[in-house]
Amino acid sequence: MNKPKLTPEAARKDHWQMLRFMALNAALGALIGALTAIAIIWLDIGGIGARIDRAANPVIPILLLVAPFAFVFGGVVTASALLTMPYEKKFKD
Repeated sequence: MNKPKLTPEAARKDHWQMLRFMALNAALGALIGALTAIAIIWLDIGGIGARIDRAANPVIPILLLVAPFAFVFGGVVTASALLTMPYEKKFKD
């Protein structure tokens, strides 16, 4: 497939669309990850909720569980969205 010839303005617009697409997918993935971690705490899977309840400072264990879930899920959702995107279809005549 030949690369399409874009004007600088069209390329700039395309880049901003791609950045918005990636940011939206990253935010949705992070939200899903945070909700998953909160569900694990709330459902007390593996006794994690009870341990957090007994912690002297429960903020630290909650952050240590929620932040990695949010980052990983955000990255996975963004990567899967980029890999399955039909980009060539945009430039077909």
